[in-house]
Amino acid sequence: MKAIILAGGAGTRLHPITKVISKQLLPVYDKPMIYYPMSVLMLAGIRDILIISTPHDLPNFRNLFGDGSQLGLRLSYAEQPRPEGLAQAFIIGKEFIGEDDVCMVLGDNIFFGAGLQGMLREAIQTVEQENKAVIFGYYVDDPHRYGVAEMDKDGNVLSIEEKPKHPKSNFAVVGLYFYPNSVVKIASGVKPSARGELEITTVNQEYLDKQQLKLQVMSRGYAWLDTGTHEALTDATEFVKVLEKRTSLKIACLEEIALRMGYISRETFMENVEALGKSSYAEYLKKI
Repeated sequence: MKAIILAGGAGTRLHPITKVISKQLLPVYDKPMIYYPMSVLMLAGIRDILIISTPHDLPNFRNLFGDGSQLGLRLSYAEQPRPEGLAQAFIIGKEFIGEDDVCMVLGDNIFFGAGLQGMLREAIQTVEQENKAVIFGYYVDDPHRYGVAEMDKDGNVLSIEEKPKHPKSNFAVVGLYFYPNSVVKIASGVKPSARGELEITTVNQEYLDKQQLKLQVMSRGYAWLDTGTHEALTDATEFVKVLEKRTSLKIACLEEIALRMGYISRETFMENVEALGKSSYAEYLKKI
């Protein structure tokens, strides 16, 4: 399976701080925002990753990650000239995806939980063995603000509604999606919505109509953070800060994940540490 990190958009809700830098490169406590979705893909065992961003911001992502080899990854990059909906990612990434199944994660979403890795592997297994799409859901108190999924006892999605007045469940659909290769063809056939975008909800509805859509619920003990506003960005920073200080362990530490997953050798790991200079992040890695 391959993966796409969608890191485009103008980040207008975070202006003026995003007028000169991509939202996904802003710091969330001690690391760039994009480290968090990247860590999710690495924990899932996915190493072939496409980063999609604006022509203006893409060089900065290249400067940050290069070809990914220092993390044992194979990174590619593609431009999204204009943000025209989440489903556009599969059209832009068509050649990159090829014949493979694909996961997409939004570059401004943070996921955390002790059993997250097993949940990710289960989603991949569902796609590969059952040829079904898997979306992730998170319990919220205000479901009318989100895309909401209703499911049966086996996790099969029964309905999806965008910002419903009368929600059928409290499970918001979050920015993490796993699809069979057929998503490329489906996305290519999506028509722009009333707001002129290729909606991911339309893609999900296609799988729902074929009874091929599952909901993976992130239950109690998991955290999902969307960092699209100033308040949400501050909350995410405080969340990571408190957890890291209480546990003395870092969240979304890519070098550590790469070493523990066997993606890189100890020698490459130490080279990465030396390149980080005398930062507290580097000092943490030296203790591993």
